Amino acid sequence: MSPHTARRRNQLFDSAFHDRFGQWPVGCIPAGGADMGDVVAVANAVGDGDDSAFYDAFVASGDAHAADAQSLLTAGRRRSARARFLRASCMYAAAYHPIYGTPVDPRLPAAFDKQMDAFRAAMELSDPPVRPVGIPFEDGALPGYLVPATGRADEVRPLLILTNGFDATITDMYFASGVAALDRGYHVLLFDGPGQGAMLYHRGVPLRPDWETVIAAVVDHATTVPIVDRSRIALSGWSLGGYLAPRAASGEPRLAACIADPGQWDIADAIRRFLAALEVPDADTVAFDSLDDATLTRLATAIESDREMHWQIVQRGYWTTGAADLRGFLRTLAGFTLKDRVGGIRCPTLLTAAEDDPLAADTCTFFDALTCPKTLLRFTAAEGAGEHTEVINRSLYNQRALDWLDGTLRAG
Repeated sequence: MSPHTARRRNQLFDSAFHDRFGQWPVGCIPAGGADMGDVVAVANAVGDGDDSAFYDAFVASGDAHAADAQSLLTAGRRRSARARFLRASCMYAAAYHPIYGTPVDPRLPAAFDKQMDAFRAAMELSDPPVRPVGIPFEDGALPGYLVPATGRADEVRPLLILTNGFDATITDMYFASGVAALDRGYHVLLFDGPGQGAMLYHRGVPLRPDWETVIAAVVDHATTVPIVDRSRIALSGWSLGGYLAPRAASGEPRLAACIADPGQWDIADAIRRFLAALEVPDADTVAFDSLDDATLTRLATAIESDREMHWQIVQRGYWTTGAADLRGFLRTLAGFTLKDRVGGIRCPTLLTAAEDDPLAADTCTFFDALTCPKTLLRFTAAEGAGEHTEVINRSLYNQRALDWLDGTLRAG
């Protein structure tokens, strides 16, 4: 049995694959995205069911919260309605990850639309109301929200821009870090970039490595907002955002601070470690374009034999990057590197590394290569924060990361 199919510690869902996605809302509990009972009830409803059962159970939970929210709103209970809309949004967001891929299953954008409708309703019920924005970018606009700091909506305050990675969306980042930052007095800007959320699901725009181009447009927009302190604009990225955020910092001098959770500086290195495990000669230096057909076949066979790896590479990876096949996907990943740009990162930078996160394997190497003011934060399994992006202990992550940011920006 592979480590991806074996039962995980603290597993709620019968399937370890489903548990990976089903526990995402657990990390949202401190921010009001869910409660433990919501997740347990869905896990019980899914039982040993398939991806459709997983989808149906989460959507049903979201529908129930949304219906309650609407009833509360009709009764004039705006605060309670807002909280219920947020919980609906969180549950919808968890529903569709197992069915990622192309051709796009119509259930995916259907759940995503419900997710964003519920979030939009919650933002409208904020005090003051928060409305979506379009951030001009190339031939269109990036969807986003600029949410003012809690209780300080009219003040000029530091801004924290939050950027996602491969498979999270605006609402995920709102719960994961946004609420904590808002409570600290930061204005928060959330957006879907190329290959993320609405940009991928509805527009088919693939992920790209040159995130400095994306963030330049986001900062351009932020500097037009009167309540943003232009001298204190920080950027934080989680998951693949742990590469995208520092990549942006390497080419965007207006950033006052950068956080990478976890710090990643060459995405292709993870694939090279996999090639080394398959005993591919010179795996640590091999150029993906030069891989022979026999090696690609061995790699594809290994991927197909592992449910989670198939999801990560074939379902999510191909779709997100716009790759048609494994060679194309590997070629695209080769562009996600900071090895030739790390010297361009000049702002104070925080890297995190969780104990059991394979994507943090090169964080220390990245940290050593940085020449800017830098800090490394480690998170452990013993404190319940050892998994990728400290997903079930985001409150601990937020406390430490925002303490660092407070000190760096002298935010008060």
